[in-house]
Amino acid sequence: MTAVTTSPLSRLTRKPDRLADLAVLHEVFDTVVVATVSTVLDDEPWAVPMLVARDGDRLLLHGSTGAGALRHLAAGAKVCVSAFVYDGLVIAERQFDHSANYRSAVVRGVCRVVPREEAPALLDRFTETLIPGRAAECPPHSSKEIAQTLLLEVPIVNGAWVAKARSGPAAVGDAWTGVLPVITRYGDPVSDSPQPVPPSVQRLIDG
Repeated sequence: MTAVTTSPLSRLTRKPDRLADLAVLHEVFDTVVVATVSTVLDDEPWAVPMLVARDGDRLLLHGSTGAGALRHLAAGAKVCVSAFVYDGLVIAERQFDHSANYRSAVVRGVCRVVPREEAPALLDRFTETLIPGRAAECPPHSSKEIAQTLLLEVPIVNGAWVAKARSGPAAVGDAWTGVLPVITRYGDPVSDSPQPVPPSVQRLIDG
């Protein structure tokens, strides 16, 4: 795989063979539901897990217009969005050689505030990323909901992202070695109403 990022922040000085390409970055953000959003607020480091969705060459973040940190990002503060997919535990003969198979991605930049007229379609896109088919099952966004929502996009641009991946087995020794794959799936729903489970939710359950 070939990485196309070119800045010092997008290079790996240790284990450069784990540098991955843009397709892996897309794969990571299409797999995860939550990413860590980091910035500096009032001279203090700040990081919070947030729902994230990828829409082409941008990441979408959203929250309440009353959230101070999101307003800080909307005002032009630099942001870092990172995500990690844990694919498996690599079990080696020696403790030192134990590892993990994983994919990770980091995007740095400055957020753009999505104009209100663009928000309904992109909020639908956000929902569709998490629960495909759900947007069509829900009522349209109300003007009040749009007014209370701050929707931000983080562009994925060359030199401002890095992706890493590790896959494969442990070194073979005299003792047992191997990989314990990690599988993430939804469980049975816990209903809060007597209505049947909607098709979009059922599809998530069925995998």
